[in-house]
Amino acid sequence: MINTQSSHTTRPLAGLVLACSAVILITGCVVAAPPPQRVYVAQPPPPPPPPAPAPAYSEPDDAAPMQASEPPPPLPDYQQPPCPEDGYLWTPGYWAWGGGGYYWVPGTWVQPPRVGVLWTPGYWGFVGGVYAFHAGYWGPHVGFYGGVNYGFGYGGVGFAGGRWAGNSFAYNRTVNNVNVTNVHNTYNETVINNVTVNKVSYNGGAGGVAAVPTAQERVAAREPHVAPTPMQHQHVQEAARNPALAARANGGHPAIAATPKPGAFNAPGVVGARGAPPRTATTQPVAGAGAGRFNNGAGANGAGAQQNAATHAPVTNGRPPVTNGHPPVTNGRPQAQAANVHAPAGNGQPQAPKAQPKPKPAKNDKHEPEGGNR
Repeated sequence: MINTQSSHTTRPLAGLVLACSAVILITGCVVAAPPPQRVYVAQPPPPPPPPAPAPAYSEPDDAAPMQASEPPPPLPDYQQPPCPEDGYLWTPGYWAWGGGGYYWVPGTWVQPPRVGVLWTPGYWGFVGGVYAFHAGYWGPHVGFYGGVNYGFGYGGVGFAGGRWAGNSFAYNRTVNNVNVTNVHNTYNETVINNVTVNKVSYNGGAGGVAAVPTAQERVAAREPHVAPTPMQHQHVQEAARNPALAARANGGHPAIAATPKPGAFNAPGVVGARGAPPRTATTQPVAGAGAGRFNNGAGANGAGAQQNAATHAPVTNGRPPVTNGHPPVTNGRPQAQAANVHAPAGNGQPQAPKAQPKPKPAKNDKHEPEGGNR
């Protein structure tokens, strides 16, 4: 007897097994997609830190702080050379310290480092028992310079010598020597000087200028500043190398008190201080230099020497020396023959002697000692 119940029971189970097997086979044939490959990219290094901002003003390498135990000499009295051309600004002269003493840095006309800046002069100040020099700088406004009256627009406070008008500088002819042939942007404005006019060259201490910064000058001190230009550095170095500019050599009256441009110590237009000693070989300019009207007589000796050389009769104490056996002029009576025989001809060639009648001896014609009176 066949068990039909068991047969009917196993068929569904067999079908289920077959279905499960089919599902397993089907799912086993499906290949799963691999996960995406990760690509690692090296991160860029962090950016370098921003550079430290440059200081508003730093002393140049060749300008070590100057200190002295004695005050600088009074400012010399000199005229200002004419402005050479448009765009130059005046920088007054001052006493610097070096080599165990003070030396004069001549005032000069300088091209500013850029448009719109003005020059604040340096000054000596008595601080902590010594005299210390505060270096000058360029900036949008003129700051404190010790109340020292440098002249030519620098009366002790601010600057009255000119102002910027756009990209051009206008010069105040009231306080600056400007030739309108070369410089056209000028004006005339009266300057009222409320500072005592003297030649004191330092602030504080015994006999120094008693001045403190104003509110405007304190603001100007915090503005961005520009160091002196390379031409100004060269100008100072030339002054330090010139022995005639040492105070102990010129007695406070330098023969080169101002120049038309930086470093132009032997150029035409160099100005000497009033009371300056005669120029020596180290200070004498080239031919023709220093003979202008701005030399205050510093070039007079050179001009006289050139004139005497041209006439071949160098003057000694106002009298020509003995020449070719002829005695000098005595008692103010010139010798007739000497003037004719030794007069120079053109091109520096002497004329041939002309026959002269033998002069008759004058009665009581005697030569008396120099300086004698008859």
